[in-house]
Amino acid sequence: MYQIEEPTYFIYLAIIPVLFVLFLLVLWWKKRTQKQFADAHLIQKLSPEQSTFKSFLKIIVVCLGLAFLIIGLANPKMGTKLETVKRQGVDIVFALDVSKSMLAEDIAPSRLDKAKQIITRIIESLGSDRIGIIIYAGNSYPLLPITTDHAAAKMFLQNANPDMVSSQGTAINEAIERGITYFDNDEQTNRFLFIVSDGEDHEENPVSLAEEAKKQGIKIYTISVGTEKGGPIPIKSNGSVISYKKDNKGEVVITQMKEEVLRAIANEGNGKYINGNKTQETITIIEDLLVKAEKSEFETKQFSDYKDQFQWFIGLGLLFLIIDVLLLEKKTKWVQKLNLFNQK
Repeated sequence: MYQIEEPTYFIYLAIIPVLFVLFLLVLWWKKRTQKQFADAHLIQKLSPEQSTFKSFLKIIVVCLGLAFLIIGLANPKMGTKLETVKRQGVDIVFALDVSKSMLAEDIAPSRLDKAKQIITRIIESLGSDRIGIIIYAGNSYPLLPITTDHAAAKMFLQNANPDMVSSQGTAINEAIERGITYFDNDEQTNRFLFIVSDGEDHEENPVSLAEEAKKQGIKIYTISVGTEKGGPIPIKSNGSVISYKKDNKGEVVITQMKEEVLRAIANEGNGKYINGNKTQETITIIEDLLVKAEKSEFETKQFSDYKDQFQWFIGLGLLFLIIDVLLLEKKTKWVQKLNLFNQK
């Protein structure tokens, strides 16, 4: 396992292609100027030791040297030992609604983007708590198993979209059922299931499943995104709205946030309903909830004893730069003596 201490230095790798392009431009300018001075045969006689291949070899060596030096500045580290670490926290599963109705823009930038913002902010505020992510529409799918890797959680979350779920609709039942099975029953931790949705449920009686979750010690909190007034579902192409979703009669579909559905699920699930349209207020409520929650001890495996590896890359970089200094642009005499191409 490895990690990069200063990844911002990788931006300097852009210098390398710029340097190579400049070299090609200078080489082209030289050839053009030489042609104006004399023909190629005469130039070859005037400077028989000049090697175009050596010029290319030198620029490649310089580019390699710079690349290794930049990687060294970023300071790669390698994990040398996998050990079991005891931590304290709670288990949290996010069930994110990715149905088409979540694309409505009655709340900026859209219901789905607002939901992602809320979940991301919650993840950033967590300590050693474990998290998992479920996405659902007409069906539910595991996006990320329960883990302590918060960075991976945020990365997977940003990629969540309606195209990842083949069956459309909004089946909160599916999300709750999968959420119940997501937790490890052998771990005695506080368990929280956060359902982030607009509440448009196309299935029947998700409340009974919320009651089942409560019996297993899972608290369900629902976070709504969207407005009761609602809005149309945009159809986009290349980031621009080209139309809106229509029903069988050809009328534009208006999707509304259903607060009563989410409130009923939270009440039956021994949790709380939270209006998520105000991001900061929502984050504050959840942070306060998790801070007060009783923490349980659990074990997790992680790499430890990360060691700096920058010295290897710095060393290679300096080696290539030294080779460049020692490498002349003249043809190598012993290679010429071999006469590999039978030149007279």
